[in-house]
Parts: sequence; structure tokens; C-alpha cells
Amino acid sequence: MLLSLDEILDEVRNLESQQKEIKHELMKLCWFMRGSVTLDDAFAMCYEDREIVARIVKDNLNTTKESGLPFF
Repeated sequence: MLLSLDEILDEVRNLESQQKEIKHELMKLCWFMRGSVTLDDAFAMCYEDREIVARIVKDNLNTTKESGLPFF
């Protein structure tokens, strides 16, 4: 399958956007983990592991909100 130059450029832009989103999610994860997960650690995690940790962070945020305990 051959792509036109415009299609290739669109795909490159799409991949760059995905890359930025992944970096954003990984850095956010590191921030929430307060240094217990380094950026290198986060990049080394597989997708499934990152999803699990993100779900744990979300659950803990909800628990903190419901309990009224300070988060920051």
C-alpha cells in the first residue's frame, strides 16, 4: 500500500500527538506516585501495568475526595 505525501504527514502528526499524550500520562503518573515511580520506571512499564497503576491512583483520589482528607 502506497501513501501520498499528505497521508504520510498526517500519520506522522498523529504519531507525534500520541507520543505527547503518552509522555503526559507517564509524567502525570510519576507526579501522583510522588517519586516512588521514576520516569524511567514509567517508560519501562508495559501498557497493562500503566493502566493498573493509573486505576489505583484514580481510586485513591476518589477515596481521598470522599474522606475529605487533604491530598496535596
